[in-house]
Parts: sequence; structure tokens; C-alpha cells
Amino acid sequence: MKYTKIKPYKELEPFIHFYWELKGNEQEGLWERVFPDGCAGIFMNLGNSCLTDNGALSLEYGKTYVVGAMTSFKDSFIDHDTHLVGVCLKPGAFANFYRYTPQIELIDNTVEFEKSKSFNIDKMLEAHFNYFDHFYSGRIKSKSNPLQSVISDIHLTNGQIAINKLSKQNFTSVRQLERDFKKLIGLSPKEYANIIRFQYALSLIKNSGEKRSLLEIAFECGYYDHSHLTNEIKRNTGLAPSQL
Repeated sequence: MKYTKIKPYKELEPFIHFYWELKGNEQEGLWERVFPDGCAGIFMNLGNSCLTDNGALSLEYGKTYVVGAMTSFKDSFIDHDTHLVGVCLKPGAFANFYRYTPQIELIDNTVEFEKSKSFNIDKMLEAHFNYFDHFYSGRIKSKSNPLQSVISDIHLTNGQIAINKLSKQNFTSVRQLERDFKKLIGLSPKEYANIIRFQYALSLIKNSGEKRSLLEIAFECGYYDHSHLTNEIKRNTGLAPSQL
């Protein structure tokens, strides 16, 4: 499997994490697992039909799909003729480009986009990353993200911030914060913070090797103990820490 990531045009960086391309190889097909990161995305299938959403959905050639934020891991079957190309949006940025249903309706789902919002397959086949830059530069509806300061506060603390404190720092109520998050991201503020905390713990586990114990990492990330961290990892990845 070959996976490539490319940064977007500079003016799109506040709204788009990266563009990506995934191609299968000549080896036998395999199930590829992705973990929650709090982001939504849009992609097109340029290869043969393939399975995603743990086998529940078959992606058809030439169709564009939107995938909502995830609350747990998701498996897709990558075969030798798989070819997917897509965009990873920053949290809350979906509304900067699309008028659509609240993001809470897309949680853990992959949905086919209507033709009016779909990518142009001929232009995608010519030069998909350049096409993405032109497509999203011309499509942007707003250059502000109402949740940007809140999201920044969550990331600055690696997800270790109480929602009451978060609302006070951003001069809003917990209830309003809940509404905004579910509309623009699909997750509650607490769910999003928990994903960011999990992602931080995951990076420490992967980068520390055997230098640090799971208990040390658990305490640094604000978990009660190593069992609490282990349960969170299993819930988000389906794997034990030793399998990461």
C-alpha cells in the first residue's frame, strides 16, 4: 500500500490539514484501520469498488464521498486495484466549504455526496492535488471558524481541559458550546477533547519505545492509571497498547 500526503495551497491551510492519496499494491489485499482524529473528510474512488466502514459500505468508481468524524476505529479493505484520493478538513471547517446537514448526522458514517458537490472525475484524473487547490479556493464560503479559539485551547492542553473552564475562557456557555460542536464537528466538546488526549497518548506510546512505562504516559495524559489508558486505547483502536 502506498499512502501520500500533500499540504494544500497556503491560503487553504487554516481549513485543510492535507490532501491524500492511497493506492494498493500487487500484494494480497488487507484490512487497513484508521483511528479517530476529530476530522471530517471528502474523497473520491478512482479505482475498483472497495469496502469501508468495517465492510458495511462499497465505494464505487467515480463517486465522491463525505466521511464524518469518528468515535471509534474504522476498517477499509485495500486491494491491489484500490485508488482513493481525498481531503482531510480541519475540525469545524466543513461549513467553510459546504452547506450541509449538521455534522452530528455524519458521525461514524461515510455518505455518497450528491453530484452538485462531487469532484470532477476528469480533472481528478489529470492532476488531483492541483484540482483540489482550485476546487476549494473557488468554493470557500467563509474564512472564519467560530470554534477556532476553543479548538486551539483543547490542543494546547492536549485535551486535558474541563469543559466548564473551556466555555469560560471563550466567553460562552457549556450548552452553547455543545450545540456549536455538534453542528460543526459532530462530536461534543468532551468527546473531541478525549480524542485529542488519546491521540497525544498514542504519539507518546509510539515514540517512546520502552523508555517510558504505560503508567507514566497515563499520568502525563491525565488518565487515572494505566488501566484507564488501556481501555481508551482499546475503545479507539480495537488494539492493546502492545499491538500499536
